[in-house]
Amino acid sequence: MAQHDLVIKGGEVVDGTGAAPRTADVAIHNGVISAVGPGLHGDRVIDADGAMVTPGWVDVHTHYDGQAAWDSELDPSFSNGVTSLVMGNCGVGFAPCPPGEQQTLIELMEGVEDIPGAALHEGVPWGAWESFPEYLDFLGQRSYSLDIGAQLAHGALRFHVMRDRGVRNEDATEEDIAAMRKLTAEAVAAGAIGFSTSRTIFHRSLDGSAVPGTYATANELHALAHGMADGGGAVFEAITSESIGDLEMLGGERFSQLHELELLADISRATGQKITFTTVQNRDRPHDWRQVLDFVSDHNATGTKLYPQVASRPIGLLSSLEGYHAFMRRRSYLEIAHLSVAERAKAMRDPQLRARILGDDDVPPENPGSMEALYEALQMRVPGMYLLAPIVDYEPTSDQSFLEIAAAQGQTPLEAAYDFLCAGDGTNVATMLGAGFVDQNLDAIREMLVHPETVTGLGDAGAHVKLICDGSMPSTQITHWARDRTRGEQIPVEFLVEKQTRRNARLYGLEDRGTLEVGMRADVNVIDFANLQVRRPETHADLPANGVRFLQPVSGYLATFVNGVQTRAHDTDTGERPGRLIRRR
Repeated sequence: MAQHDLVIKGGEVVDGTGAAPRTADVAIHNGVISAVGPGLHGDRVIDADGAMVTPGWVDVHTHYDGQAAWDSELDPSFSNGVTSLVMGNCGVGFAPCPPGEQQTLIELMEGVEDIPGAALHEGVPWGAWESFPEYLDFLGQRSYSLDIGAQLAHGALRFHVMRDRGVRNEDATEEDIAAMRKLTAEAVAAGAIGFSTSRTIFHRSLDGSAVPGTYATANELHALAHGMADGGGAVFEAITSESIGDLEMLGGERFSQLHELELLADISRATGQKITFTTVQNRDRPHDWRQVLDFVSDHNATGTKLYPQVASRPIGLLSSLEGYHAFMRRRSYLEIAHLSVAERAKAMRDPQLRARILGDDDVPPENPGSMEALYEALQMRVPGMYLLAPIVDYEPTSDQSFLEIAAAQGQTPLEAAYDFLCAGDGTNVATMLGAGFVDQNLDAIREMLVHPETVTGLGDAGAHVKLICDGSMPSTQITHWARDRTRGEQIPVEFLVEKQTRRNARLYGLEDRGTLEVGMRADVNVIDFANLQVRRPETHADLPANGVRFLQPVSGYLATFVNGVQTRAHDTDTGERPGRLIRRR
């Protein structure tokens, strides 16, 4: 009788291959799946009767580049069943970074990804590395709750090679391009699993300047992709111009969507590299995502390797007194902004102060690239904001919007939002459901999810700590689409599991994980699927320098295993840290 270290017994196995769920035992021995089937025996047994057993989630779009230097837990990914992740997306990161270069990279990360600069200053051990290979060596010495892979960021690379010329987005010289290609090859050869670039003007540093590389020429991007190939091959990740809208309020994007698609296709054909890029339904071009998918289908049939990266729920911008809101730059509000949240809420309920704030003018923020500059957009979008219930519904009906709530109460939407935000202890949260909710339903997201060429991502775990809390997308992906959706078609759970396990793993060349098959890494989730819940975000002051972030409580993960080691039990950290740096082979 074969014996195993551990047997997860009698669960509904959704194995990540796309096969239908089946009742079976899953055995683990020496960190790998050693058997799947009935009647297995092990030194330790977990009763999974009534639970779902899946591979661990693979999240390909996170921003833990700084957090991974001080934190071993890596939440929110850790509490959402993620067992492997990819960071360094959107062209921002922290290597290469010789002494003295960190301030520019910190301001870039703070402006683009809303991670507090003070936390990055205090939490990251600046000077522990200079080159990207040294950054990987630093990460490789650390242990985590899950496995991490790092990408070389165009912004950091370009600034390192071109200095202020790179920040000003001047065209790179032949010498610049040669140097960047060489450093890219070195990074990939050392284990970088990708290279990332941002080409949207929405991504800006604190001073309002675009990410270095935003306007890079085709020659520069081709050379960088060739550098990836020189180093052994990796994934090219991009957020393209016009992918999230025209952005006329910022002067408009420079390149068209068709230009970007043809550029990426040319790069993939010329270099053989896989390319994944942001694809969402945006308000300015609500139907263009279909053109993207059609383009990709046509070109992949002739040999390109393009993988549109889609979200499994709308990108949600949070509005709360604990984060950002429509009144945060009102002159009268700034007079009380130093108070605690509860004290602010109480003060705002005073009728006289309420009238002043509602009728006041706004004071623009000192840093035009900070997320506080969103105050105008938040004001304009208040009518279409939705209240967040304790258990979040990411496909809400219109009666949960400030527009209809205000109409029912005889108020303006701005007044309704004001009263909601300052009610009680000031911890209420509303959301502006942006990309993917243009039609006030998720039919577009469903069509993108089920498309055979797409991969899932865009949760931004680790970033936008006071604005977006989408790191729980892996949990929403199965709860909403396979269990809870009532406003349209659902999606079979086996399809969803394969989409965020094997498919994402194979995109990044991770051939040893993503399925519950014999010989694969024992990265496993045991889930109380009937009761898996994603709750309203809550603030935690747990970043370095007492930085505040939103985290979204999730319950229903009975157990998570990384490389055969149990890291979570009944939504609680076991303290085990088997996760390591993934180096691309």
